[in-house]
Amino acid sequence: MRKLVVFLSLLMMNSVALIAQNAPAKEGMRQLIDDQFKFADQQYKVLSKNVPADVMPQTYHAEKNKVQTSNTKWWCSGFYPGTLFYIYEYTKDPEILAEATARLGILEKEKHYTGNHDLGFMMYCSFGNAYRITKNPSYKATIDTSAASLTTRYHPGAKVIQSWNSSKKWAGPVIIDNMMNLELLSWVSDHGGDKKFKEVAIAHANTTLENHFRPDFSSYHVIDYDMKTGKVLHKQTAQGAADSSAWSRGQSWGLYGYTMMYRFTKDKRYLEQARNIAKFTLNHPNMPKDLVPYWDFDAPGIPNTYRDASAAAVNASALLELAQYVNKKERKTYVDAAEKMIRSLASDTYRAKLGENGGFLLMHSVGSIPHKTEIDVPLTYADYYFLEALHRYKNWYL
Repeated sequence: MRKLVVFLSLLMMNSVALIAQNAPAKEGMRQLIDDQFKFADQQYKVLSKNVPADVMPQTYHAEKNKVQTSNTKWWCSGFYPGTLFYIYEYTKDPEILAEATARLGILEKEKHYTGNHDLGFMMYCSFGNAYRITKNPSYKATIDTSAASLTTRYHPGAKVIQSWNSSKKWAGPVIIDNMMNLELLSWVSDHGGDKKFKEVAIAHANTTLENHFRPDFSSYHVIDYDMKTGKVLHKQTAQGAADSSAWSRGQSWGLYGYTMMYRFTKDKRYLEQARNIAKFTLNHPNMPKDLVPYWDFDAPGIPNTYRDASAAAVNASALLELAQYVNKKERKTYVDAAEKMIRSLASDTYRAKLGENGGFLLMHSVGSIPHKTEIDVPLTYADYYFLEALHRYKNWYL
């Protein structure tokens, strides 16, 4: 009995010591998160003044000191209002809410858009966040209509949502990015919408699982299908270094996408896929120490090439969710990695100073080197997933 008492006392002392040891780290992250949101509140007011009322921000060109904008059909159009809602959720700043609401006003018409697969990015990251925070029923109606529009691109023969329209280059291209748009479909089905939307999402996830990944769990960027039969015609890239390379943001989209699909389905194949993608990414020999990846894991010129802060932001957010679904040891691995990514992105190396960078939060993202566009610049989705990761860390791990 005495031995048991001694054992329990030691166990309690160790637990108290461990809690005490972790307390400064938790307080440090709490302060970091608070600092980042207060900064974002001020910085996005700068950005809002640089963007006319009828368009959305896209990126910033330092050499011209000019913010480049886009119309609302651009695939990134939802990230700016979505980011504003993340800022408002934390700060409750009415000026930020007013700006977010105004931008939804110019985006709302795109609920009918069927020109590509990006409605999830466009409408769920924006109106989805807005509805979650405000519960405005008109926002839900917009989300529901957007899901119906997205499913028009589904091909039952191939069991995929076609990403881009057919062209001389591709018959039926599907990109790994498309996994991200399945959240819109799954959420709508689970919240009173047509059940077929989630069925489409699951079919697409299953087909992608079968065809998009290599034995090491890295992902091709583009799979070209015969949309009538489902036959794979080509496995290629559009934004990566080569058809056979692991384009960094593509790996991030896959990690996030399968983690999210596990949330909606509890299909263990999706969880296993996400865990394997995480293992590939975190253990890759070309992953830098600060966990902000080069734009492609197989990019020529490593280490003398560009980083992609957007890939790190997506990874951090995805890993924090993935950590919710695994055992304690694995959870610690994922949370520690995500925390390191967050700290890197919040450092002076990647985060801009107030009033600089056109009003964007993060520097050093890469859009598409093969297309020579958006190279080593801020990007709206880098900011969006960075703030999402901060929210997730605060809500789940503090």
